[in-house]
Amino acid sequence: MTIAYGGDYNPEQWPEEVWVEDMRLMREAGVTMVSIGIFSWALLEPAEGVYDFTLLDRVLDLLQHNGIAADLATPSAAPPAWFFRAHPEALPVDRDGRRLSYGSRQTFCPSSPAYRAAALRMAGELARRYAEHPAVAMWHIHNEYGCHNPACYCDESAEAFRRWLRARYGDSLPALNTAWGTTFWSQWYYDWNEVLPPRATGAVPNPTHQLDWRRFCSDELLSLYTAEREVLREAAPAIPATTNFMVMFNFDALDYWRWAPELDVVSNDHYLRSTDPESEIDIAMSGDLVRSLAGGRPWLLMEHSTGAVNWQPVNRAKTAGELRRNALAHVAHGADGIAYFQWRAAKAGAEQWHSAMLPHAGTDSAIWRDVVQLGADLRSLAEIEGSTGTASVAVVWDWNARWALELPSQPSEELRYLDQVRSWYEPLWRSGVAVDFVRPDADLSPYRLVLAPSLYLVDDTGAANLTGFAASGGTLVVGFHSGAVDENCHVRLGGYPGAFRGALGIRTDELFPLLPGESLGLSDGGTASLWSERVALAGAEPITSYTEGPLAGVPAITRNTHGTGTAWYVATRPDPATLGALLDRIRAEAGVEPVRVTPEGVEAVVRRGTDADYLFLIDHGGRGAEVPVAAGAVELLTGERELGGSVSVPPGGVAVVREPRRLD
Repeated sequence: MTIAYGGDYNPEQWPEEVWVEDMRLMREAGVTMVSIGIFSWALLEPAEGVYDFTLLDRVLDLLQHNGIAADLATPSAAPPAWFFRAHPEALPVDRDGRRLSYGSRQTFCPSSPAYRAAALRMAGELARRYAEHPAVAMWHIHNEYGCHNPACYCDESAEAFRRWLRARYGDSLPALNTAWGTTFWSQWYYDWNEVLPPRATGAVPNPTHQLDWRRFCSDELLSLYTAEREVLREAAPAIPATTNFMVMFNFDALDYWRWAPELDVVSNDHYLRSTDPESEIDIAMSGDLVRSLAGGRPWLLMEHSTGAVNWQPVNRAKTAGELRRNALAHVAHGADGIAYFQWRAAKAGAEQWHSAMLPHAGTDSAIWRDVVQLGADLRSLAEIEGSTGTASVAVVWDWNARWALELPSQPSEELRYLDQVRSWYEPLWRSGVAVDFVRPDADLSPYRLVLAPSLYLVDDTGAANLTGFAASGGTLVVGFHSGAVDENCHVRLGGYPGAFRGALGIRTDELFPLLPGESLGLSDGGTASLWSERVALAGAEPITSYTEGPLAGVPAITRNTHGTGTAWYVATRPDPATLGALLDRIRAEAGVEPVRVTPEGVEAVVRRGTDADYLFLIDHGGRGAEVPVAAGAVELLTGERELGGSVSVPPGGVAVVREPRRLD
């Protein structure tokens, strides 16, 4: 029983004499597993069909000798130059028709038959050679699918898109034309060969065309993952396979609800945004979403940074204690493994200014001392492995809704999916409320409260599931511009918010999005920005109304009894304090309590084990705190057993407390 600890290991970047030092320092830091071979295709296959595994053989043997497990990668994220010289048609084409060049990573067309064949051959060679190697604990397939090549617009991709569409629409062009609404702007298709990717054109492309393209691109990359996985499974069925998701602020290319069931172990990469003053909230939200993708099971943090990254306009270093707080926050939200990019900081190449576990400064550095301390911390938390989260609140998250909302020609281009969801998640986080994320069609029976902050697109099944939750006694809260369109991006007629009108007991006939910087007063003393709409009551009661502007006196927040439950509608974006107070009221009425009441700035998270609860207390405010705990509790990081009914969280520090398991 252990929490895995390590990072990307790239020994090919260093002379062999460095490898022995790496092993010694990995043992000193407490490293238990490293990812290896991610970008080594050019060395493993120097010419087509010619393989050289000498380096990998030696490194895997070294890892095994030093008791360090290998997460062995297929190197398909970075095909070598010789491949593109032989197959230039495998290079991707952008939406403007430009064919890109090789010279970096992920410069391939996801629909290229030549690429797929070469990647599967390499996966097969690795599988046959290392299936029985004692160091190999997991397969790491590819790396960050869709990070740089989420879409290719070439003719091969067009043909693959048409195959996908024919499967989706039962080989019926009339069905596609109906779904896409192609009577608009004379876009009706009479032959499948007329259907192209949404390449650059003179005006706004068809929204359903664009949405289906996003769906196709996600599925096309997923097909590459599953193809490699099957090759590996055939040779080594007992070795689990993963690939690293990117559930973070700047990535939305893949529908991870479709991907997650295909992974034996769900893994994620997460990096901080330098301009985010409270990036700890993003860590928590990402962790909760990844845990939910994993079906509530623990997951692996495959990459994050010990300090600065290299790919933002300004790449800030982490402050004292931040490395430790970040890592343990991921553990708090369900990670059973903590890994970094990368083990040893590169002295050459595109990521030479990206931080690492062993920095350019070497072991005489703050980062190294923090890395060693974190290794000791994770050993102290070994018993937490396998424990799960517990939540009675669910937030609806849907990639289709996100893609559709951010297509062109919306009522307001200022509305962003992630901003809206985070604005609702943040008050729950501040209040210490545990949160899961769910699909619209998920089983909602474990929850008392379900929030749908931004669900612009929803199909009939998802809408019925959510409104049925309220009708059966739950509390449902819906954000503005939700339920507006169906799965084909067709507006639901009869008034807004479309699919949710009846359950919410309201009807909107006109939208009034606000200009940047514009705000309206609310009757509860708060202010509204970004959005407003002319809501008419159809059974609901008004909770808050606008006090000025063309909608003065019109409800901005409503509450409706639906069946035996309650359905709320928030028809604007209240200021943070007002939204926080509203969500506090709603969750209290729904009977939702925080996992622990803590001072401001102290995050509280619980992981539940078979025989114990594990309370994580993370001080982001830098003031420290004294927090009540159960009798007989033990602080795991220090081993302190006589807590006297409370635990001291040091300023900027972390406490992890084992408590007797609660029965609720």
